[in-house]
Amino acid sequence: MKSRKRPRTGCRPAQGAEEAKTVANIFDYLEWRGDLRFDQAPFTCVDNLILCRLSYVPFDGVVPPPGEGGPIPLRRAAERLLSPAFARQTEAMWARDRDLLRALAASARFGEMPLLGYVNDVDADEQKQFSALCALPGDGTGFAAFRGTDNTLVGWKEDFNMGFATPVPAQREAVSYLCRAVERGPASWRVGGHSKGGNLAVYAAAFAPAPVQERLLWVQNNDGPGFDGGVLDGPGYRAVRERVHTYLPQSSVVGMLLEHEEAYTVVHSGQVGLMQHDLYSWEVKGPGFVCLDEVSASSKFIDKTLKDWVAGMSREERATFFDTLYQLLAGTQAKTVGELSGDWLHSAGAVLQSLKNVDEDTRRLMGQVMGGLFRSARENLRPARPRSEGGERRLE
Repeated sequence: MKSRKRPRTGCRPAQGAEEAKTVANIFDYLEWRGDLRFDQAPFTCVDNLILCRLSYVPFDGVVPPPGEGGPIPLRRAAERLLSPAFARQTEAMWARDRDLLRALAASARFGEMPLLGYVNDVDADEQKQFSALCALPGDGTGFAAFRGTDNTLVGWKEDFNMGFATPVPAQREAVSYLCRAVERGPASWRVGGHSKGGNLAVYAAAFAPAPVQERLLWVQNNDGPGFDGGVLDGPGYRAVRERVHTYLPQSSVVGMLLEHEEAYTVVHSGQVGLMQHDLYSWEVKGPGFVCLDEVSASSKFIDKTLKDWVAGMSREERATFFDTLYQLLAGTQAKTVGELSGDWLHSAGAVLQSLKNVDEDTRRLMGQVMGGLFRSARENLRPARPRSEGGERRLE
């Protein structure tokens, strides 16, 4: 991952080693600043994080799509969505998302914020999972939030596709969505997203036409993957690069994927490993995040291992591998990741059965690709595990 600098604006130094613990998070921020409207206290990177998490809420049938009806205040949207009429729609929501929605609705800062332009488009044939939401904070600006990967297999397949194909359908849709939003909204905009949503936010800003780019104040990528060199070297990305801000937890995996050229900030998370991808674990103090100097050794190890693995494959091999993997998983008849894990024994049997139907050359490639991953991990393990004074090797 490339970096020219690590911004410190809005950050506070972290204390203590990396371990799972309770830290002040966005709920604490709401208790501290929730009584101040945006015309009383300026928009912050934590507000951005909150709206990016809000984009995961299933506002289908509650917040109108682009061009179909006027905006709805967040408080009213929350009341409708949490009513018995939408019980089936909200039963799969994270409990913390329901708590966040209630907390936002009860706050002076977010309660009357208009929401509009909700889109949730999952297309298995096109291998597209795209969702976005707009908000009007009340400071004369607009905010476009792009949702990250949901729990559908289609969503995960589109993530895989990013490793060998640019643009993927969600990236193209993100550009179109941002252009429509900016054309119909306030003069100035902020853009953000988490996970794949962070990638979409940056891609949309980079490939929007110049008149739209000129109206963008800030683009925030919260632990989202990067791009291949073709995007980073393009004139569109260079035009917005100084307004792109990437935030990663200390043991980031997702956010270290592919390449970044923009500066990034390391945020302390109270979780460990992959669980640090959870935005609710990011530590907040005052109007900003608690920050660290760099990502952990384990994050660097995973980053180099995955990059070496991908570099060892051609685009055609990557496409074949991920297409086959998706076909094997889809052969289980599962539509979501939860359905796979909920009946893992049946799913595993179905995958093995499907593997028998794969031609010999593809099976051989699958084995070679997985073997390459293990070799890359083995080769990177030794330099990633510095010796302690007692001679024992360990990862952070």
